[in-house]
Amino acid sequence: MKHMVPPATKAMVASPHTIATEVGASILKRGGNAFDAAVAVSAALGVVYPHMTGVGGDAFFMLYNAGKGELTGYNGSGRSGARASTEFYAERGLSSIPARGALSAVTAPGMVDAWWEVWSAGGKLPWAELLQPAIAYAENGFPISRSLQEWLCRDERYIRACSVLSDIYLPGGLVLAEGEPLVQRELARTLRELQAGGREAFYCGSLTKRIVDGIRADGGVLALEDFVMHVGQWVDPIKTSYRGYEIFEMPPNSQGFTALMMMKMLERFGVKAIPRHSAEFYHLMVEATKLAFQDRDRYLTDPDFSAIPLERLLSLSYLDELAGRISMERAGPSDLSSMGQDTAYAAVVDEEGNCASFIQSLYYDFGSCYMPADTGIILQNRGSYFSLDPSHVNCLQPGKRTFHTLMPAMIMRDGLPYALLGTQGGEGQPQTQLSLMTGILDYDYTIEEAISLPRWVYGRTWGQDSDSLKIEGRVSEAEVASLRERGHKVDVLLPWDGAMGQAQGIVIDRARGCLHGAADPRGDGSAMGW
Repeated sequence: MKHMVPPATKAMVASPHTIATEVGASILKRGGNAFDAAVAVSAALGVVYPHMTGVGGDAFFMLYNAGKGELTGYNGSGRSGARASTEFYAERGLSSIPARGALSAVTAPGMVDAWWEVWSAGGKLPWAELLQPAIAYAENGFPISRSLQEWLCRDERYIRACSVLSDIYLPGGLVLAEGEPLVQRELARTLRELQAGGREAFYCGSLTKRIVDGIRADGGVLALEDFVMHVGQWVDPIKTSYRGYEIFEMPPNSQGFTALMMMKMLERFGVKAIPRHSAEFYHLMVEATKLAFQDRDRYLTDPDFSAIPLERLLSLSYLDELAGRISMERAGPSDLSSMGQDTAYAAVVDEEGNCASFIQSLYYDFGSCYMPADTGIILQNRGSYFSLDPSHVNCLQPGKRTFHTLMPAMIMRDGLPYALLGTQGGEGQPQTQLSLMTGILDYDYTIEEAISLPRWVYGRTWGQDSDSLKIEGRVSEAEVASLRERGHKVDVLLPWDGAMGQAQGIVIDRARGCLHGAADPRGDGSAMGW
């Protein structure tokens, strides 16, 4: 029998690593609120889940302030450096941005700025308290988790290519085994500098100089001015309605609007009447995904550089038109782009009713696999997704934010938060959100049951070139055969496959006055409430 998290009445934390969940709970129990806990969880994840996230990456936060009755979002994604251009890479004989190494670190990290802004907007505890748990785990070590050990093995060759990185993550030249301690002293020192100096310590302090000196020595593009000039952005989440609920996502440069498009298309098909484990269900999900992704790949980039017709894309008339293209008998065509995968999603609800739905990333596993000396910081390679084709909507330009996969979600009912949810995995993020949202809104599953449902991923995610439909092995052979008859190229994966990402979620049951939380059984996380 699978473990079930008991309902709670006061607060709930869910994250992809048990240590980070405990950190969030401890902050709440010390008098902090959801904003404090979100920052502490985010910082802790950067220590205990370094293959998925860290100080050198980006973060998106969706926040509900119960006292004000306001929902807002913070876009903590970094912009490309002032020297970052198609010419910069062409002069080095490159036709595309490298996926790894110093040249893949194109955008300034937005994580620390996002922490500071979230805490400044609504935190209660002193800033220094929020980073202390992360510092302790970096300095004293923690046991290597199953997920981290698997990714250390997968990425060993990339880690070895950076001696600074290798010294930390392959001590003595060996891959650490599950359960062995990982100590990150340089990262602990960096976090102490942030603890003492706040946001400015990262963007215009001695730490900044160490970062950019390392990048310059290794031929990278980022410079001091790119850190000094960085600032994130407070934004209004975008929304659509679905069967009496309102679903909120982050606006572009996030791909969040694709989930809104998909859910509104699905509403026309009466999903509740379609058996959840049927080939018909999976087929419908994939066909809606294809149509939304075509518009995503056509338009999504930094809206400061290119107009994105959101009003039209989310209009009822346009989504009716798209839904009308879906054949329930045959699979439609597709043309998708490759995505990165490393991400960590977490959620917090506190006793006052404040909510934080947030997600963070280095883009690929271990990001750029590049660490400037004496920093302990793995830099993200998010900017490697820019195109060097001048005619491409997501073409590299200085000071530009790239197409971003990160998309935390929140569902409201009667103007109040009902569910917080999200997941890792590039193309998989909106698709897994479909699985969770239909699970709880159409099929009346608990959040834990919805996260545990057999999942699918369509498209070239997790570094794979195939655009096949990948489906977990718990789906019956008969349904797989039916999908193939409809024209889908189906790859059957393990029953609980890591390719499906790691989702977390919290549901607020106001009728019963309780909270339900869950972490993905495919990962190392947990949910904790009281």
